[in-house]
Amino acid sequence: MARNTSTPHKPQLKAAPTLGQRGQIVQEFDTVVKLPTGLDPEVTLESTRNLNQVLADTMMLRDMYKKHHWQLSGPTFYQLHLLFDKHYTEQAELTDLIAERIQALGGVSLAMPHDVAEHTRVERPPIDREEVPVQLSRLLEAHEIVLKEAREFAKIADEKGDDGTNDLLVSNVIRVNEAQVWFDAEHLVSMPLVDAK
Repeated sequence: MARNTSTPHKPQLKAAPTLGQRGQIVQEFDTVVKLPTGLDPEVTLESTRNLNQVLADTMMLRDMYKKHHWQLSGPTFYQLHLLFDKHYTEQAELTDLIAERIQALGGVSLAMPHDVAEHTRVERPPIDREEVPVQLSRLLEAHEIVLKEAREFAKIADEKGDDGTNDLLVSNVIRVNEAQVWFDAEHLVSMPLVDAK
């Protein structure tokens, strides 16, 4: 009896990428898929909506820090240049935590600048370079928006039993933003530099 020596047909692999692909949307924005989290879909949908609002405003605040970091001038340039970059990095870390929480709840997180611009409550700064006190004021106003909604949404999450969202908002979003408010606000206090009054 003859032995079959032919090898089974294998698809030929190529190292070249397949470009220009488009496909179906696998999940629409503002929906949740049911994951075994122990939370009702209504709770996860409300949490993802609230978190997406915080995410949009946090992304706007993050990018304002980078804008002001680049466009600073004056006698406090060096200190604020470093401080704004530090705050930018901390806000970037927050955006990642918030977006991942949304995804972990079965939602779809905001990601693109045009979507952030559409959803944010933070006033858009001009394309122009502004004075340092104006930059600081804009940052503080944005922080206040984030802090107010984070406190409101943390309370809602707590009442609905979404402990993970509550913890993220309280332990991360609120604490980081409060610390940054303190550091920024101190730069708007009028104090003598050399001679005491």
